[in-house]
Amino acid sequence: MTSATALLITRDESLLEDLLRLAAAAGTTLDVAHDTTTALRGWSAASVVLVGADLAGRVAEQHPPRRQHVHVVARGPVDDGLFRSALATGAADVVELPGADSWLVELLTDAADGTARRARTLGVIAGSGGAGATTFACALAQTAARQGPAVLLDLDPLGPGVDRVVGLDDAAGVRWDALADSRGRLASRSLRAALPERDGLAVLTWAMGAPVQLDVALVREVLSAAQRGNDLVVLDLPRSMDHVTSEVVTRCDLVVVVGDPTVPGVASAGRVAASVRPLNQRVGLVVRSAGSAVPAEDVADTLGLPLLAEVRRQRRLAEHVDLGLGPVHSSRSPLARAARATIEAVPAVELRGALA
Repeated sequence: MTSATALLITRDESLLEDLLRLAAAAGTTLDVAHDTTTALRGWSAASVVLVGADLAGRVAEQHPPRRQHVHVVARGPVDDGLFRSALATGAADVVELPGADSWLVELLTDAADGTARRARTLGVIAGSGGAGATTFACALAQTAARQGPAVLLDLDPLGPGVDRVVGLDDAAGVRWDALADSRGRLASRSLRAALPERDGLAVLTWAMGAPVQLDVALVREVLSAAQRGNDLVVLDLPRSMDHVTSEVVTRCDLVVVVGDPTVPGVASAGRVAASVRPLNQRVGLVVRSAGSAVPAEDVADTLGLPLLAEVRRQRRLAEHVDLGLGPVHSSRSPLARAARATIEAVPAVELRGALA
């Protein structure tokens, strides 16, 4: 075994031929293992592992170490047994050729470039109406984009539209309505290139008019594509826990409840947190103080949530948004400081498995 970009485990000559062709299109090579013993030697070191459907069951029997970027690859339709084997190997999914050809080319290209990674993912949800969750989601995304590529996904159909908040409402690019009929795999680079983008931040939001109905499978695929090749993904979530919201909440590394330090605001935030916790235990609180006499620490204690940050009143915020500058005009602003503190909390979540 060599330290190649990706590891392929298969004895199927037809599948091998197809995947070598796709690797060549991606400008990379594959380490090929024809048995599980050889495969497990390179399992942890490879940036991407592709398991052929013919050996998925045998790999599962070896109980390989859990890792990211494992995909089971099949030619044509698959049966339920393959999905069970994929689950046992820790694979993210089962992909079928030739339908997934372009997606696999991009995956291998990202791996060859050293960009096969999963972005940290933060969901932001309002504890109560008017708490400023959309503004804070935009502040997170703007702040993150100054350090590396970030994507902001707007999942609140009745919100103001994140493109308007960050000043990208006039930028060309697709909105949710253009993706509503999409099927199959989305390439991460193609998705990002299609979105409105500026200064490292790409956004996916709603077109003017009545919002389209989003399909869970579509949102799952968009989120997966956004997570590949970016440093941070921020989700602006609605307060209603429908099927789409529930799905993406489970995929967040951290869910941020933005709370208002008032009696009604705390009561409402408590109900929101209670609806999130069964889906994801990694929940933290950001308090918009705005001169409140109630300490943010007391709000966090009442809700039983870790306090990530407190956002104090920011002068000329509405003016900066109206001018198309976004909520983070200065790196020293209250929103920028709160955003950095929240982003810095994510590695702790990944290491401990939960925020305590």
